Amino acid sequence: MPITLNHTIVPAVDNEAAARFFAGIMGLDYRGADRHFAPVRVNECLTLDFMSVEDPPGHHLAFDVDTATFDGILARLRAAGVPYGNDPREPDNGRIDHPLCARGLYFADDARNLYEVMSPE
Repeated sequence: MPITLNHTIVPAVDNEAAARFFAGIMGLDYRGADRHFAPVRVNECLTLDFMSVEDPPGHHLAFDVDTATFDGILARLRAAGVPYGNDPREPDNGRIDHPLCARGLYFADDARNLYEVMSPE
């Protein structure tokens, strides 16, 4: 059996708001909090468990997506007025010409979590 990541904790100012934000932008379902966590199922192998903490440090999470998924994410970011960019130091420059792939972008949430989305086309 190969090693796969099952879940990770994502620090948040408000776990429910962070889970709803992430799920909404990524086009995923969010079904509500479960005890201490607000889980978002990313795929059959990975769940992000958002957890409210004081002064969250912010994490970097990177995702490979297909072209259609990338287009949907970009459209939702634009519709919601969420800044995005092609550089982790400038995640608000509005560019998608990523240095590691054909198209890619970064966007951040209120807890300084930096999400990276990369597409091969």
